[in-house]
Amino acid sequence: MADGGVLVGETVIGLLHPGEMGAAAGGCLARRGHRVLWVPAGRSAATAGRAVAAGLEAADSVAGLAAAADVIVSVCPPHAALPTARAVAAAGRFPGIYLDANAIAPGTAREVRAVTAVAGASYVDGGIIGSPPDPAAPGRSRLYLSGERAGEVGALFAGTALDARVIGGPPEAASAVKMAYAGWTKGSAALLLAVRALARAEGVEEALLAEWALSQPGLPGQHAAASRSAAAKGWRWTGEMEEIAASMAADGLPGGFHQAAAEIFGRSARPGN
Repeated sequence: MADGGVLVGETVIGLLHPGEMGAAAGGCLARRGHRVLWVPAGRSAATAGRAVAAGLEAADSVAGLAAAADVIVSVCPPHAALPTARAVAAAGRFPGIYLDANAIAPGTAREVRAVTAVAGASYVDGGIIGSPPDPAAPGRSRLYLSGERAGEVGALFAGTALDARVIGGPPEAASAVKMAYAGWTKGSAALLLAVRALARAEGVEEALLAEWALSQPGLPGQHAAASRSAAAKGWRWTGEMEEIAASMAADGLPGGFHQAAAEIFGRSARPGN
């Protein structure tokens, strides 16, 4: 609960929305002893299954969740970050902490901060690096946090599988870390997919693979991993690459590479994902 703007004791947390990453993060909080709410309305059976498995409690609406929560955590695809914040603001006054833990550009994070400020919220910026946190492998995933109340949010995750790390800098520093990190990890994966597609289109794929075996023996395995991930998650990574491109452009750097990476992932995504 909040006491004079400080979180103490059991904290009620609203989670929007429990996808694979969000449900895992929510599970960390539930196992830590916090009450974690979510909104089933309009969500799939798969989402409901994840929420139940993570120990989350159902709320009847976003407004009901916001009325009960001390902290709202947004973990959704990049394109949904602003609409999710607007839904909270539209639900009425929310004087708690709003944590945006999405893969968005610092500029987008500033927009989210402005929207949630209208509702009276304290904004904390977040960026998750790694796979969904797993109690069997604590510390494998990290949640970078920035903003005036980032330390309070970090304390909620203390002792869980999600390693929360508070960093200095501007309020949107955590998003900047996420953009820079994913700009390399996912951006380089897109480049690898593109160059092999070029070799295939030109009829020299076997020659390229033979050269990789001689001079770059790790690339076939990296390509296979990139291909699997892009097929399963390319629909979401497209938006992430667009956010990275926007981050680059905002700082006077070329955004074209990551715009191209967005196209690569869009082409690679398996239908239905």
